[in-house]
Amino acid sequence: MSHGSTPLPSPARRRLLGSALALTAGAAVCSTSRAAIGTGPAPDFTLRSTAGSNVRLQEQRGQVVMVNFWATWCGPCKIEMPHLVRLYDKYRASGFQLLGVNIDDDPRNASASAAKLGITFPVLLDGDKRVAKLYELSTMPTTLLIDRDGRLRHVHRGYRDGYEQTYDQQVRELLKA
Repeated sequence: MSHGSTPLPSPARRRLLGSALALTAGAAVCSTSRAAIGTGPAPDFTLRSTAGSNVRLQEQRGQVVMVNFWATWCGPCKIEMPHLVRLYDKYRASGFQLLGVNIDDDPRNASASAAKLGITFPVLLDGDKRVAKLYELSTMPTTLLIDRDGRLRHVHRGYRDGYEQTYDQQVRELLKA
């Protein structure tokens, strides 16, 4: 079974899309692309976490960082989340950090959904979409892998079954470097 990506909708379309995703769970929603990019520095940002503290990307230097942009209205995001939790639990003691950047307008939705999904990694709040714009986000979910030196190494747009093996392999390679 494949799960597609979800383009970012307007608020009105988001409500309709949420209903449509609920009805089409398990079906491909949109096309998905996955691309490796160069070794440029990942743009820095600071966001508040659901725990109340500020988290700055640049302060994660020295670790391999995965940044996963997600939303409560995104069906593929919810399907992908248990895989991300397992990946985080598997590698966090080895210098791996996973930051879930939620783009919901209402932070209460993000907190409630994170608890329901059993998310163990930090969830950051980007309700004004400032960081989503910084990374030119066009698809949900979008997952970035950043090396220990702060260079953006991989971008995955959307989610399909099997991406978790790709994530695992790429994280292992970056941890070894």
